[in-house]
Amino acid sequence: MQRLSEFPYPSQRMPVLARNVVATSQPLAAQAGLRMLIQGGNAVDAALATAIALTVLEPTSNGIGGDVFALVWDGGRLHGFNGSGRSPRAWSRKRFAGLSQMPLYGWDAVTVPGAVDAWVRLSDRFGRLPLADLFAPAIEYARRGFMVAPVTAQRWATAVELYRDFPDFNQTFAPQGRAPLPGELFRCPDQARTLEAIAVSHGESFYRGTLAEKIAHCAHQGGGALTLDDLAGHASEWVEPISVAYRGKRLHEIPPNGQGLAALIALGVLEHHDLHACAVDSADSIHLQVEAMKIAVAEAHRHIADRASMVVAASDLLQPDFLARRARGIRRDRAARPTSQIPTDRGTVYLTAADEGGQMVSFIQSNYFGFGSGIVVPETGISLQNRGYGFTLAEGHPNCVAGGKRPYHTIIPGFVTQAHQPLMSLGVMGGHMQPQGHVQMMVRIFDYGQNPQAACDAPRWYVAEDFRIALEPGFAAQVVADLKARGHQIIANAPASLFGGAQIIYRLADGYCGASDPRKEGQAVGW
Repeated sequence: MQRLSEFPYPSQRMPVLARNVVATSQPLAAQAGLRMLIQGGNAVDAALATAIALTVLEPTSNGIGGDVFALVWDGGRLHGFNGSGRSPRAWSRKRFAGLSQMPLYGWDAVTVPGAVDAWVRLSDRFGRLPLADLFAPAIEYARRGFMVAPVTAQRWATAVELYRDFPDFNQTFAPQGRAPLPGELFRCPDQARTLEAIAVSHGESFYRGTLAEKIAHCAHQGGGALTLDDLAGHASEWVEPISVAYRGKRLHEIPPNGQGLAALIALGVLEHHDLHACAVDSADSIHLQVEAMKIAVAEAHRHIADRASMVVAASDLLQPDFLARRARGIRRDRAARPTSQIPTDRGTVYLTAADEGGQMVSFIQSNYFGFGSGIVVPETGISLQNRGYGFTLAEGHPNCVAGGKRPYHTIIPGFVTQAHQPLMSLGVMGGHMQPQGHVQMMVRIFDYGQNPQAACDAPRWYVAEDFRIALEPGFAAQVVADLKARGHQIIANAPASLFGGAQIIYRLADGYCGASDPRKEGQAVGW
C-alpha cells in the first residue's frame, strides 16, 4: 500500500491510524470492541464484543440466531473458523416437493444457528478477557436502549413491511406497530435476558438448555423440523484456509461451504493479466475484472456446497494450469455471457480488529436476508436465520438440500499475508457482492497503490446473477459507453445497496491503518 495522503474519490472519512484498531458498520459496536482493548483485551476479545453488540445494534443485518465465519492471525499463523449451522436432520428434498426453490421465510428456511457457539469457541481459544465481559456492552444496549442510526432505521422500516405476517417478529422488533425512527431509542429486554443466559451458561443454554428448549418448542408449534437434537448436535469447525497468490501477496479465504473460493478464482485469473498497464477506473481495467469475476461465479455456482458433498475439490479450481487456461479465454474486446443463479444476500455485518500484540481478526456474521426467516422465538429476542434458502432443489447438484448438511454460504471474511506475515484483514458486506468486493479491494490496493480508505471510497462495479453489470456513480461516461460497446449489458439505476460495504485494517510498521466504508454508518476506531 502506498499514497496514504492521497484521496482521489469523494469521501467523508479519513483512515484511522493507531496501534489498536476496530472497524465495523455500526459506530457503537466498534466502540464496544474498543472498550475491550482499553480494558486489556486482545483483538479477538474486541471482535467478539463488537459482534455480540451488532446483534442488538444492527438487527437488520444479523442476530443471535445467525452464523459466523472468521479468520484469526494469532501472532504466528492463520486459523480458519466455520461457524455455520446445518439443516435439520429431518429435511430432505421430498419435504420441498412441488417447489421451484427453497423457501425464503418461515421454519422451512431455518438452519441451526452457529453464531453463539462461534463466540464461545473463539473466546476459549484466543481470548484474554472473561467471556461475560464481552457481552456487557450488548446487554447494556439491549436493556437501556440505543438510538437507532439512520441507515439501520431505513432498512428496519422495509423489514417491518416484509415481515408483517410474523406476529412474534412484530411484537419484538416493531412493538409500536412500526420500525423505530432515526434517533429514536429502542430497547429489547428480551435480548438482554437471552444474552445474559448465554454468557452465564457459556453458550450451553442456547444449544442444550432453556433457550434451546424454547427454540425447539417454537419450531414444533410452527410446523418446523428443527429439534433439540439438531441444536445439541451443532459443532463449529476449525478449518485450514484456502488461498491464492496475487501480486506478491496471498489472499486467504474460508473453504467451502462459503463462496470465498470465487474471489480466489477471480484473482488467480487476473494474475495472468497486467492490470497495472490499464489506467485505474478505465474500461480496460473494469472489463478484465468483470470477466474474471464471471468465470469465478460460474465455477462457484457449479461446485460450491458442503465440503462432504463437493465432487470437485476447491484445490482443483485453484490449480495454476486451470487458472491460466481460464485467463486465456478472456477477450479484451468482448463480454462473455455464462449463466448463473447465485443467491443474493441482504443482511450481513463484517468487522475486523487488530491489536498491538500482532493479533488480527477478520470476522463476518449474518442472518442472510435482513432479520432472517421472520421467525423470532417468543420472549427471547432471537431472530432465526434463513440460510436454508441457500440450498438448491436440483437433484444431483452437490448443494441439493438434505438433512444435516451445510448450505452454500455467501458470507466470507478475507485475510492477506505477505511472505507468511499478516498484512491486511478485509471484508465487504453484501452477499453476491462479497467476493467481487474482495477482488476490487485487492486490485485497488495492490495493483493501483490506493490506501484502504481510498479503496473503500472508490466507485464499484457489480456483476449480477444474470451477468449484467451495474456501475456506481463516479465512473466516467466514456467508460460506461466503452463497456457497452464491448457487449456488457448495463443495469440502469442500480440500487445503492448492491455495492456493499467494506471494512479494512492494513498493517503498518508501527501500528495499523483502519478504513470504514462511507456507504455504511460505521467507523474505524483506535487507540
